[in-house]
Amino acid sequence: MRKGASGLDPDEWESFLTPYHQAVGELKLKFRELRNQMLATAKHVPIEFVTGRVKPIESIKEKMVRRHVTVDRLAEGMEDIAGLRIMCQFVEDIYQVVALIKQRHDLTVVQERDYIQSAKASGYRSYHVICMYPLQCYDGEKNVQVEIQVRTLAMNFWATIEHSLKYKYRGNLPVEIKQRLQRAAEAAFLLDNEMSSIREDIQEAQHVFEHRQDRR
Repeated sequence: MRKGASGLDPDEWESFLTPYHQAVGELKLKFRELRNQMLATAKHVPIEFVTGRVKPIESIKEKMVRRHVTVDRLAEGMEDIAGLRIMCQFVEDIYQVVALIKQRHDLTVVQERDYIQSAKASGYRSYHVICMYPLQCYDGEKNVQVEIQVRTLAMNFWATIEHSLKYKYRGNLPVEIKQRLQRAAEAAFLLDNEMSSIREDIQEAQHVFEHRQDRR
C-alpha cells in the first residue's frame, strides 16, 4: 500500500476492505444465531438485535487526516473500520452481553471503554469492546480488528440523532444544540434507569405475552 491519507486507488481500497466486510458479515450471523439459541432456552434474552457496517471510504480518509494515520498504519491505527452494534433493552443486559463476548473463543478482547459509567462530555453512552477476530481467508488466517458497541435502544436513538447533527454541521454543533443534546442524553439515561427499576415486571409481562402468542 502506498503511504498517505488517500493514496489508494479504488481496487486497492476494495482489496483492503474485503476482510472487514467478511468479518462483519460473519459476526452478525454469529450473534444473531446466539440470540436465536437464547430465545429457545432463556426466559430473558439480553440481545434485542444486531447490526454491523464497514466504515465508508470517505469517512476513513477524513479520520486518517484528523488523527494523522498513514495507510501503512491503517489496520492498527483505526479500530472501528469494522463495526458491530448490539442493542439491548436494559442497561443490565449490556454487561451481560459484554460478559458473553469475553467468553467467546473466536474473539480476543484487546480494549474496553465503558461510556455508560463514564459518559462522554457530549452525553454519549455506550460500551465499546475492541476485539481481534481470526478470519479464515484463502491465503491463511488474518486477524481483523473489530469494534463492538453494546448499548440500549435509548442510547442508540440518541447516538443516531447526534451523528446526523454532527454530519449536518460538519462536526461544529451550535452551542444551543449541544446543550439540548446533553439534556436529551440525561433524559434517555433516566429512562433507562426507570426501565431497570421495573425490569422484573417488564420481563415477566413480555414472557406472558410471548407465551400467549406462541399458543395462537
